[in-house]
Amino acid sequence: MGDRELVGLAGLGILFLLLVLRIPVGLAMVITGIGGNYALSEVASFLRFEPYLKQFKTLFFNSVANYDLSVVPLFILMGYLASETGMSRDLFQGMRALVGRVRGGVAMAAITACAGFGAVCGSSLATASTMGKVALPELRRMDYSVRLATGTLAAGGTLGILIPPSVALIIYALIVEASIIEMFQAAMIPGLIAVAFFVGVIALLVRIRPDLAPALDTMTGDERRAALRRLWPILAIFLGIILGLGFGFFTPTPAAAIGVFAILAYGLVIRSEGRGLTLPRLGTAISETAVTAGMIAFILFGAEVLKGFFSRAGLPAALADWAGASGYNPWVVLIAMLAILIVLGCFMESLAMILVVVPFFWPALVEINGGDYITAETAAYGMSNDELKLWFGILALVVVELGLITPPVGLNVFIISALAKDVPISETFRGVMPFFAAEIIRIALILALPALCLWLPRVMVG
Repeated sequence: MGDRELVGLAGLGILFLLLVLRIPVGLAMVITGIGGNYALSEVASFLRFEPYLKQFKTLFFNSVANYDLSVVPLFILMGYLASETGMSRDLFQGMRALVGRVRGGVAMAAITACAGFGAVCGSSLATASTMGKVALPELRRMDYSVRLATGTLAAGGTLGILIPPSVALIIYALIVEASIIEMFQAAMIPGLIAVAFFVGVIALLVRIRPDLAPALDTMTGDERRAALRRLWPILAIFLGIILGLGFGFFTPTPAAAIGVFAILAYGLVIRSEGRGLTLPRLGTAISETAVTAGMIAFILFGAEVLKGFFSRAGLPAALADWAGASGYNPWVVLIAMLAILIVLGCFMESLAMILVVVPFFWPALVEINGGDYITAETAAYGMSNDELKLWFGILALVVVELGLITPPVGLNVFIISALAKDVPISETFRGVMPFFAAEIIRIALILALPALCLWLPRVMVG
């Protein structure tokens, strides 16, 4: 290993140290990238470094001036509008009206509401926080076991990353140059499997231990009918966007614009009921969107700075060369990569993980699969590189989210624990363990049956 690669490894170590010290992700990337490029200068002088600094005049613009990225602030605005219009509460109450009559039904409603809200919100941490505020008081009031209640909401927060539209899927697709529509299509079946598995976990738990949940929901008939009336417009908006994207009726940016318009219209219509969207709430949604979109833009800029440093250091190429010459079983290398992602997911937010780690792993996977010029018959993983992008992307996002509920530092668990201050965090970790086991089974299924990710894109192309 040469000096440049050693500088690159040192930079990688410094980056993770900065993240552990809670330095903002984008700033940590910029600091590491600038410092690393300075260290790589042949002569440690400003004159050698000045041309690199001049690139900053256009680097930020070039990193975000991408039409495909225009969908990101629109989907973020959808999420904040949904929150400000009370959609999260209506979604939970509507799903509760549908399934709340069975034992454990309110917890199942929380899972499905997390999936629906997370699909629009695009952030696992925000989904766990928002739905925790909505559903946790109801679960506690109805005497659900605190372990089941907190575990359900911590695990439910992880569902949104796969169900389209997902900001994380968009960013991954841009990194590996995959089709955003095909990524959405590939995510549909694994996302629905996750919801079904989590609902199944709750059903199994309350069957084994009926004392975990009350026998009946306390909703009256009038409350149930009112909740269902509020649910159908929300489902129509969500399903229209998701199915339109999944089946390729429209591209992501128009889909996001339609979603924003539909939620705005919904918020204005329900103002007649004394709820809905007011000017202060609209202002809050727009300002929060600006802050979040700006943060993501800065993270993307930091990723470009960092990518330039790592490329000059030769780390991705060195990893790809090592992977191709190592002789290790391709499946062993893939599983090792997934294990690393699970561990890192305990400490890092999903978007940062994707931007930092995927640029390293993807070239290595291409090399292991047989290089740039292979066919599905000769590929190590039995699929072309285009299909490998889809399959690995789904696997990577699933295990990144799994890290959010992995002991001892799952971030979703800490968010729910902050909402349930009287519940020991150990109880919440015990509560997520059945869902953790279900996620391991789902990962094994996706590994064993790539068609779960690839079938729908193949059918839609055909």
